Amino acid sequence: MALTGPAVPPRSGRAARQLVVFLHGLGADGNDLIGLAPYFAEQLPDAGFLSPHAPFACDMAPIGRQWFSMKERTPDALLRGLETARPLVDSFLDQALATSGLGDDSLALVGFSQGTMIALYIALRRKLPIASLVGFSGLLAAPERLAAELTARPPVLLIHGDQDPVVPFDMMAQASNALQRVQVPVTSLRCPGLGHSIDDAGLAAAIRFVDSGFAKMQA
Repeated sequence: MALTGPAVPPRSGRAARQLVVFLHGLGADGNDLIGLAPYFAEQLPDAGFLSPHAPFACDMAPIGRQWFSMKERTPDALLRGLETARPLVDSFLDQALATSGLGDDSLALVGFSQGTMIALYIALRRKLPIASLVGFSGLLAAPERLAAELTARPPVLLIHGDQDPVVPFDMMAQASNALQRVQVPVTSLRCPGLGHSIDDAGLAAAIRFVDSGFAKMQA
């Protein structure tokens, strides 16, 4: 099953020197986050942007997609879901990089909610570290497995509203602590008064972080 979704080419009109991949949340699709591309492009004119649709129809809503079912939220169920989605997303990333003639050091992942879960699970287990990972309003699944399964330590920025009614705000601290224990460089940003969403401050921080990650990798 090959993933597809909207794409935005580099603003510069040149061949892409970086690739930013957005991973949407439960019940949305790739069109939900591709609207962030113009904001990133202001700082990253040579970046291409991809926002794949999750592979499965959402089983909790009449429309939208899901990376895996969230009807059962036990740790074992989440792990099974992540393992089901992992090869599909990895294959999409590998193909996108190959098509662009780029390596993992030119890749950034930006996830929201369930997309953050996917981004963290995959990026920490790829053969090579990506340039950066930004996770909005998400959580780190299976932290107890990281020590044994970690293969890459990309820089991570976690951003979360402290009034999130969907994914509790304290999930950010739990994820940050778990990543620190395995020496993954992680930064956290609290967004006061924000629910399950992305605000201007979080978006600006994400853009700076992705830009910095590319600059360090490609210096």
